Amino acid sequence: MIKIVLALLMVAALEAKVYDGVAIVVEDRAITLLDIKKEMQTDHIDVKKAADLLIRQKLESIEEKKRNISVNSSEVYDDIKKMAERNHMSVSELYDAVRETNGLTSEEFKEKIRQKLLSQKLYNAIAMGSMSEPSDEEIEDYFELHKKEFVHPKAFDVVIYDAPSKALLQEKVDNPMFYSPQIASNEQVLPYNRISPELAQLLTRTPVGSFTPVVPNGKGGFMSFYVKSLEQPKEISIDDVRNEIINAIMQQKREAVLNDYFARLRDNAEIKTLRMPE
Repeated sequence: MIKIVLALLMVAALEAKVYDGVAIVVEDRAITLLDIKKEMQTDHIDVKKAADLLIRQKLESIEEKKRNISVNSSEVYDDIKKMAERNHMSVSELYDAVRETNGLTSEEFKEKIRQKLLSQKLYNAIAMGSMSEPSDEEIEDYFELHKKEFVHPKAFDVVIYDAPSKALLQEKVDNPMFYSPQIASNEQVLPYNRISPELAQLLTRTPVGSFTPVVPNGKGGFMSFYVKSLEQPKEISIDDVRNEIINAIMQQKREAVLNDYFARLRDNAEIKTLRMPE
């Protein structure tokens, strides 16, 4: 009898150890407290959004397995290479930039890209047959309702500051009167349609008379853009942005189909929340 009790206690202790770090179980797949904390830190989101995102990822993983969807290492590398080219970096420089800005190792970054590509394949499989091209009326209505979203500066008049040290350049950003011979500056006019989408978005979000956040410069150092002025855009017509409108409408339709699909999956899935990070 004593042996049986001891055996049961040992089993209970082992189970407690297994579940000690588990926060949520989706079907038979565990999400740990560490997973949630890391997602919060990487994507700069709160605990609820991190948990919801990880639950969605587990549901996607289950669905990908059912549909035999996979991504190989060549596809991952090709996507990383294209991302580096868009940002005028080598692959190794991109890895360094991701490590600096998001704290991800190259292997963690590759896994993020693999998950992204898996999701894209899955989304295409789910949504492809459920969407139709927008009509001319849909395009016109969208343009009238979202016209401001398609207006962007024609060019940015900036001063580009470079430094070998992030801390040194941050001091310049925090105190524009600060001088160091290690900080180089270069004034340029950057046309909107000649720079990467990522840089265009960064500059568009930055008010005139302000610095952008300090970012890696792709050469082992760091850079920040001081936005002096904007060249205002010309009046746009619906034909100027027709393809952008179609892409935006299709993206909305795609999101609606996917959100509905995964909401139904989540409602029908066995999900147990054991605890959440404090």
